[in-house]
Amino acid sequence: LKMSWFWLYLPFHLLMATCLCHSTKAPTTSSQQSFKTDLFNFYHSLMLADGKETTIHLLKDIPKRYYFVLEEGRVLAPFSITVTPCDVPIEWSILVYKSPPAKATPGDHDTQEVSKSQKSSSMVSTIFNYKGNSVETYMGMSSHSALYLLEFLSTERDTHITVYLTTDTTSGHLYPELPTDPRIDVIGIGHTTVTLTWKHSPSVLQHRESIQYCLLVNEKHNYKSLCAAETAIRSSGMKLPPSLALSLSPYLLEPQQVMILSNSELSIINKVSSGEVRQVCMGTKNTYTVPNLSPSTQYYFDVFIVNLLTNASAAYTGTFARTLEEPEPKVTELKDGKVVHVVLDGKKQKFYSLQYQARHKKIHFTFQLCRGQIRVHIMRNGKTVASENLSGLRYFSLKGKLLDTYLVQLRSTEESNSSVKVQASPHFHKPLFPLLPDSLKIKSFSKLRTCRSVTIAWLGTQEESKYCVYRKRIEEDQIWRELQSADRCSGPESRHKSEKVLCKYFYDLNLQRAVTTETIKGLEAGTLYLFDVYLFGPSGIPVRYHSKVVKTRKKC
Repeated sequence: LKMSWFWLYLPFHLLMATCLCHSTKAPTTSSQQSFKTDLFNFYHSLMLADGKETTIHLLKDIPKRYYFVLEEGRVLAPFSITVTPCDVPIEWSILVYKSPPAKATPGDHDTQEVSKSQKSSSMVSTIFNYKGNSVETYMGMSSHSALYLLEFLSTERDTHITVYLTTDTTSGHLYPELPTDPRIDVIGIGHTTVTLTWKHSPSVLQHRESIQYCLLVNEKHNYKSLCAAETAIRSSGMKLPPSLALSLSPYLLEPQQVMILSNSELSIINKVSSGEVRQVCMGTKNTYTVPNLSPSTQYYFDVFIVNLLTNASAAYTGTFARTLEEPEPKVTELKDGKVVHVVLDGKKQKFYSLQYQARHKKIHFTFQLCRGQIRVHIMRNGKTVASENLSGLRYFSLKGKLLDTYLVQLRSTEESNSSVKVQASPHFHKPLFPLLPDSLKIKSFSKLRTCRSVTIAWLGTQEESKYCVYRKRIEEDQIWRELQSADRCSGPESRHKSEKVLCKYFYDLNLQRAVTTETIKGLEAGTLYLFDVYLFGPSGIPVRYHSKVVKTRKKC
């Protein structure tokens, strides 16, 4: 008999019993085939480590076998095996090979051979089999020295599993312990929040420093294990940290991940094609309110109890909940010629609605973007007539019927707050804003700069209007803030009196010559200045040109 290295691990009398089955006299055909199969199974098996979680990769339709041997000399040998599928359902079973009796009963030689063959086949038995994707644990006890063979098979696709074998059932568990009732209770549902609670794990009470709860939120389905959740997220096209416990390290984050640390809670949001997957670790708190959810959306919630020292975890029974529908937005009435100033919260990304009932066939809508970025959507009697992103000053002239109902919806397109002024009026109504030039840019002339003065120019119109120039001294680190945070709807009333340079009236019927220049004197050398020009029309409402930053010469 040719033996491979793994036979060295077998107890001597078990090895002898196995060899005895292959006697010098040829056994029956079925017995011989059974022996060859058993020998083949052993030969292609690996030894399973005791007391250590083993990751096993399975190829589709190719079984994989591991074995372990119980110690000799023990009256009762307890053991437990925990198998965690990390993706699709798998099939797995446990076969036991027990030692035959040490001595055969004297008698006829042929009778002995038949008896040996029968005993050989009776020594092999399947004690457990399972098919599914749940975490399953088998606990056994044996009074004989025996060899156990574990067989794993995936019939759907390539996958991986984890297997934990232990023969020491008295010194604690690798996996954190679940409570007798492992369900997650939903105790509150809002438009954008869900509040959850669950019973404490006994492991938290015993090892508070090394145990924590981690919550997984997604829009697809519940997961029966932490490795199953991680596998699903990876398969969507991104890399993930090995586990939630290890996700506490910010440098493990991928570009598609966002980390939020608030009130000692770590949240990691993964942007995947099927929606967001959020991971939140909240220490040993067993109540948590999930914020920033979308209204009228079903979410699935899974809680895992994680051992930070071993990185092992156990899963509570997942639950799901649907957030409440978003209430109908409050609608503000627009009146003829009245200006409404709307401030939008960029973080909430909600629509602000304005309604206007036409008393004339031709209607003008005027929008002046004050700050940020805003998208406007205009509907007439439920049908869209205009939709675009606002930039500066924008007019919409619409023609319909008497008593048409217009609905204007505004939404910030960035996370910071945005604001806009809105006016609706009949076509013959006095215009809210002055006639505007083709460009609201201010130009400076580098060659005309001196240590004490700067020359600027801007476009005018064919309509006589009032222009006021303001200046403000700033520092290098203030440029971005001044340009980005400027309220383009605010007028000179928000400026300090000392910043005013001059006011002048100007127009030209020939637009080619409707340009004016101004030299601002009395400046300091090598200094940055912010220049603003305000245009006033008949209504008195100003339009602010784009701010211009100019630096005087340091040496002249």
